[in-house]
Amino acid sequence: MSTPAKEFLHSAAVKSADLAHRSTIRTGIDHYEAAVMRTGARFLDWEAAREQCRAVKWEAVNHLDKYLLEFESRVQDRGGHVFWAETAADARRYISELAARKDVRTVVKSKSMVSEEIDLRQDLEKQGVKVFETDLGELIVQLRDEPPYHLMTPAMHLTRTEIADLFREKYGGVESNDPQHLVDIARRALRDAFFSAEMGITGANFLVADSGMVALTTNEGNGRLGSSLPRIHVVVTGIEKVIPRMQDLAVLWPTLARSAVGQSIACYNTLIGGPRNAKEADGPEEFHVVLLDNGRSELLADAEQREVLHCIRCGACLNVCPVFRKIGGHSYGTVYGGPIGSVLMPHLGGLNKFQHLSFASSLCGACTEACPVKIDLHHHLLQNRRNAVESAERPFGERLAFKLWRWMMMAPKRFAVLGGAARAGLRAVHALGLEGTRLDPLRPWTKTHAPPAIPAESFRSQWRKIATK
Repeated sequence: MSTPAKEFLHSAAVKSADLAHRSTIRTGIDHYEAAVMRTGARFLDWEAAREQCRAVKWEAVNHLDKYLLEFESRVQDRGGHVFWAETAADARRYISELAARKDVRTVVKSKSMVSEEIDLRQDLEKQGVKVFETDLGELIVQLRDEPPYHLMTPAMHLTRTEIADLFREKYGGVESNDPQHLVDIARRALRDAFFSAEMGITGANFLVADSGMVALTTNEGNGRLGSSLPRIHVVVTGIEKVIPRMQDLAVLWPTLARSAVGQSIACYNTLIGGPRNAKEADGPEEFHVVLLDNGRSELLADAEQREVLHCIRCGACLNVCPVFRKIGGHSYGTVYGGPIGSVLMPHLGGLNKFQHLSFASSLCGACTEACPVKIDLHHHLLQNRRNAVESAERPFGERLAFKLWRWMMMAPKRFAVLGGAARAGLRAVHALGLEGTRLDPLRPWTKTHAPPAIPAESFRSQWRKIATK
């Protein structure tokens, strides 16, 4: 029976051996790193910016109830609606019932990882609603019937030629793989959807408590079209996205832009606070904000790891992670991949199901160094490993091996006797020519490492001889 852990190991093995795939990812990350280096010079003190962002998120997360209620009150004052969704099913139900009640047949949707987390598009499509992903990368993976590959660049794993072939199959009229030509094709395909959609769905980068505004950041303008043209705008967001004050955006917006895509500022930073009023020319007739919990409150209650909720979904930790660079985003089998996904998913999706992700790390600390809000990611990976060993269901063979190891280590004489037996056993295996075969107990190591020489005697024995001289 397949499990998430087995699927992860299989996919990781396949992707790490795919040199063409690794080359595509390497090219994308190289461009990202060059842009980040250029943009970093625009900050007078990058570390001070990180520290300020960390302080803003710390204040918000540690006073989450206060700021969420303040945000809700401000939205309602302007005629908006706020729904508190405890689970993914609650969020899907609210939006599906709203769509059915308002006779929605077409939805345009901008990039939202939370909507991916709750399988919103698939749920709406089951009830006959046509959903168009309007972010270019999200549109591409929708056409391929794939999940997003990366938090910020959903189609990072594809080349221009592959995208041109996809558009040729789905739309026709593709004459080259020139990026501008491909963008023009996507724009023509989406134009009718924008003008015919009854509902627009977006995520939120930040929820500003003191003004009740939703801060939305995009680079393609699709977020503005999707939030202003349809008569209903629905924002789907995690409860951790709230920040205390409007002025906090002064540091969060440029820091997000630099960490996410290497820009000094994103192309479109939009503030949305409710339905349009009588004096406004555009905007939705109805405005709904769905605040998703889906396990976040349980993480909030964990004082040791609640800072994971500080994440602003920039994807910087994925780009610097040596594991992500080798196995890619789809290998994780989760909405949130890379270091942040490995830390977050055991909390949101269950420790038993996703405990293996925290072991897929070199613990090099590059993710922690890259995080713009200074989340101690590699430390949290270790904490998840500890939690998995202590409370998750571990394989019987592993539990038995560690019990035997503990029993052996508790007594010096047992350690000496069993160590000698192990050396003798290995020499016998090698003498029979079984080295490197399935009967070799060191095979899991020697498959990828040079086998160590078997010592003639133990370190303890050698030390004893030296000490007695």
